[in-house]
Amino acid sequence: MLKAWSITTTVRNPERLRDFLVALKPLENKTWDKANQENYQKLLIKNRLYGFGSAQFYNGLTTYIIKLINDTDSEIDDDTIDEIIRLKNYTDFAMRGRQSINPLTKFGFVIIDNGIVKITDLGKKLIASEKDAGDVFLRSFIKWQIPNPASNDFTDKGDYNVVPFVATLKLINEVNRIETENGNNAAGISKREFSLFVPSLVKYTDIENYAKQIVELRALQKGKTKQERKKIRDDYRKQFAANFLGTSKQAAINKLLTNLKDYGDNAIRYFRLTKFIRIRGNGFYIDLELNRSTEIEALFESEFYKPKHFADRNEYVSYMSDDNLPILPWQTKDKLSKIASDVYKDVIELQSNLGLVIESEKDISVMSENDLVLYINDLRESRKELQEKDNHIKSQPVSSITQYIEQLEGIFEFENRALMLEYLSTMGLHALNDAKEIKPNYPVGDDNEPTSTAPGGMADIECFYDNFNMICEVTMLNGRDQWFNEGQPVMRHLRDFENSHLNAYCIFIAPTIHTDSAETFYIANTIGYKGSKQKIAPLTIKQFVELLKTLRQVREANKKFTHNSLKNLINDIAESANSISNSDDWVVNTQNIVNSWSVSLMN
Repeated sequence: MLKAWSITTTVRNPERLRDFLVALKPLENKTWDKANQENYQKLLIKNRLYGFGSAQFYNGLTTYIIKLINDTDSEIDDDTIDEIIRLKNYTDFAMRGRQSINPLTKFGFVIIDNGIVKITDLGKKLIASEKDAGDVFLRSFIKWQIPNPASNDFTDKGDYNVVPFVATLKLINEVNRIETENGNNAAGISKREFSLFVPSLVKYTDIENYAKQIVELRALQKGKTKQERKKIRDDYRKQFAANFLGTSKQAAINKLLTNLKDYGDNAIRYFRLTKFIRIRGNGFYIDLELNRSTEIEALFESEFYKPKHFADRNEYVSYMSDDNLPILPWQTKDKLSKIASDVYKDVIELQSNLGLVIESEKDISVMSENDLVLYINDLRESRKELQEKDNHIKSQPVSSITQYIEQLEGIFEFENRALMLEYLSTMGLHALNDAKEIKPNYPVGDDNEPTSTAPGGMADIECFYDNFNMICEVTMLNGRDQWFNEGQPVMRHLRDFENSHLNAYCIFIAPTIHTDSAETFYIANTIGYKGSKQKIAPLTIKQFVELLKTLRQVREANKKFTHNSLKNLINDIAESANSISNSDDWVVNTQNIVNSWSVSLMN
């Protein structure tokens, strides 16, 4: 039977792949034997990258160990890890280490060279990219192919013949081409279509056929009721899976369809990091990034969707891990000049719209290819900063505020709700006040839309005002996982921010405030965190929406809203902890403070 490809099922969150790599560093240049395979898994537990916050992992552990793991300021020592392994009664603990390193070797970040662990130049580049690793993943994805001599999953017998990432781009492009020729709007492919057709695209020769099937499936559903469309899709998916597998066994078909959904969702998350695809249609469609059209067309022209031939495993592994290979097909003077010119046009258009001084274009004709690359990077960074300024302007009209309110009220309807909460919180903060700068830390594409949530180790959003500074932390977690993942990290992020910015505050936004999170923030406000008090105001999403509704009323009444009003609210919530005897009552009283604040602004 044929097998669908997947990015990785070990590390579903792309940002964690870097953490897995950092955790491996103590084993660099050491023998990859059974002992160090076990040591790697121990390091993942020690760094809370494996098991942390998992009810399944905690099953069988003592209360003391669980409490120690959850206390993110405490070190998990070697004796505790040995006790965890004993209590979990693992039969082959080394195997878990081998599984955990697989994604790192698969994409060329790590190689096992003559039995020795080595972090490649590409891997070192990933470690160095604390915030945006898009370039690193792009370098990897345009090379990763099936079949390849380093994998036993896909045999080289003619059944597999594709570079998945580039073939995905080509498939989307082909669907858009057919729809345009048919007089329809080209909008990419839906998430449903992506999950069915992309991970099952195991031969580049099937790209054109798959594109036709997508368009045909759309035609079958046209003019049908919602229920009829669902039946058409379900029947089609089952038949597609049966044809792909070459079997009528229902269990195998159901398993493939379940896997395709997971594989597709994961591929979207990873491929989005390259900035070569964008999400549109309220998050339901995946399309090519228009601002990368020159690079994408160059990949097609050079037929990068076709896999290369390698004599043996060593040759393939060397190719995957070499940061200088392949030579990117757009790294020519002509193509780089076009890219620079296109990005410059975006920059001056934004500067013109914002009423800023128009930046003079540099003479690219005298630039070398390396100079052009650096110039393009600078222009893209300028565009990003200008887009954030533009976001501030776009957030000001009452219609925009209403849109944020409606989207936040329907946050659970979004598939990517965690990412949308960061984005909508950012836009809400833009709307709320006269900030000097609102700086989200999530990586963004060329359209300035977030590609993934903010990486660990830093605040989700940083806000800068004339009279104070603030971080904003958001989460969609509701239960005790909220405290596991957000409690102490929020205090730590605020302390890091306090060390470099005076008069610092924090707002924490979640669907509900878990009692353990409330207790943690209550203590930070009343007793302190590592020697000094903090000012943290936990708000539910509903309460943040109330802030935006108040802002809308203020705007509609032609009244002025300044950042001091926001500062007063956060300060009142944080300070009220000192006059309330317990954290539960403190959280309940927050609603009273929000209500009074709203009334005061309208008087």
